[in-house]
Amino acid sequence: MLNNNVQDRKVDHLSICLNREVESKNESTWFEYVYLVHQALPEIDFKSVDTSVEFLGKKLSAPLLIDCMTGGPKFSREVNSILASVARDLNIGMGVGSQRAALINPELAKSFSVVREIAPEIFVMANIGGPQLSRGFNIDDAKRIIEMVKADALAVHLNPLQELVQIEGEPYYKGVFSALEKLVSELDVPIIVKEVGCGISREVALKLEMIGVKAINVAGLGGTSWAGVEAIRAEEMGDKYKARLGRTFWDWGIPTAASILEVRSVTKLPIIASGGIRSGIDIAKAIALGADLAAIALPVIRKAIKFGKDETFSYLRGIIDELKAAMFLTGALNINEMKRKRYILVGKLKDWADSLGR
Repeated sequence: MLNNNVQDRKVDHLSICLNREVESKNESTWFEYVYLVHQALPEIDFKSVDTSVEFLGKKLSAPLLIDCMTGGPKFSREVNSILASVARDLNIGMGVGSQRAALINPELAKSFSVVREIAPEIFVMANIGGPQLSRGFNIDDAKRIIEMVKADALAVHLNPLQELVQIEGEPYYKGVFSALEKLVSELDVPIIVKEVGCGISREVALKLEMIGVKAINVAGLGGTSWAGVEAIRAEEMGDKYKARLGRTFWDWGIPTAASILEVRSVTKLPIIASGGIRSGIDIAKAIALGADLAAIALPVIRKAIKFGKDETFSYLRGIIDELKAAMFLTGALNINEMKRKRYILVGKLKDWADSLGR
């Protein structure tokens, strides 16, 4: 059943993400184990490098999305306004946070619908959690949240570890896959399935492709740890058991670079690389490994809330410029060429890649 404390929980999550260290502690994205091969004779002009892509029918100026994170609190309207205006000005996509709270309290719908008021043309993803699919969330609810932001796609986030650690968590995943399959068959908009920081394995990717999911956001280990966020929250609420559980599993998951290799090894579906993407070089490496575009959440949310639109725009503009520079230095005129550029794997990621060939 939907709980009336969802909104308060989202406030807690944002406060912790803004003010505490919540990223992976002893693990990383593993992009440091990827070396793009520098080309001293790139044979292209920097000004000619084209970062544009098409994703699910929408043309984007760069292979970049502002990823889902805010959802529910009343001040999300202001944050989503900033993010939408930045996405509009850069012509990139964005996803809203979980819209579950707006299904409980319709007054919160305005904090989401503002995205389309400000940016009527950008690519937008609606968002709901996987566990809700088998616990009362129905096709009418899906249509409501899609209409709320006039979404181009619906993102369904899978967060079993977070649900396990969260004090009010719902680690009920029995029936989620069949409910997802039903949703895919009944909705007119494409469905994107994403993790929230633990990555997608090739086994899961195969199942998702089989039922008609249109894209996968790997959301791997190396960025925000939601086990960590919930551990901090549990400590603040005096739940020692959940706090210990969250700290034990703080660095659990498939590193982002490895998750891209996992998914690409078994499917041709579009892949969104997220989970610790922090530079344009990260995006270039992700694309070379097999991703189609990338997504960033935590640094963007922090910029938007603490500094406003201009700083957020400058940050993302810089990321895109870094990607363009990496493309130039590897001799990639466009994103399709970047996908074919040679790279070298070393260390742990090479071992992981070798294991995929077994």
